[in-house]
Amino acid sequence: MLSPAQCRAARALIAWSKQDLSAASQITKATIAGFEAGRLSPDERTLRHIKRALEDAGVLFIAENGGGAGVRLAKPASASIDTDETETVQYEEYLKNDAPPGAGG
Repeated sequence: MLSPAQCRAARALIAWSKQDLSAASQITKATIAGFEAGRLSPDERTLRHIKRALEDAGVLFIAENGGGAGVRLAKPASASIDTDETETVQYEEYLKNDAPPGAGG
């Protein structure tokens, strides 16, 4: 369901302290610390609360699929690439003329 490593990685992705996760999940900081250190095996209800709090903050949990379980940030539903196909974009690195004189083209 949720491994200690996934919990630590999820907190790191969203820059949460154990205290932040404790406040969001209503699980004590000591329980979170013990779980992440591998000294404690919380019950399923506790793990669900921790996982739900992290998911609500934008973390996606990746199940074991042969490549290992993991975490990543969810793409916000409102995120989109604003494109205007009629607009030409010139990147700074291409503004400098590095061709020799008379190269043409």
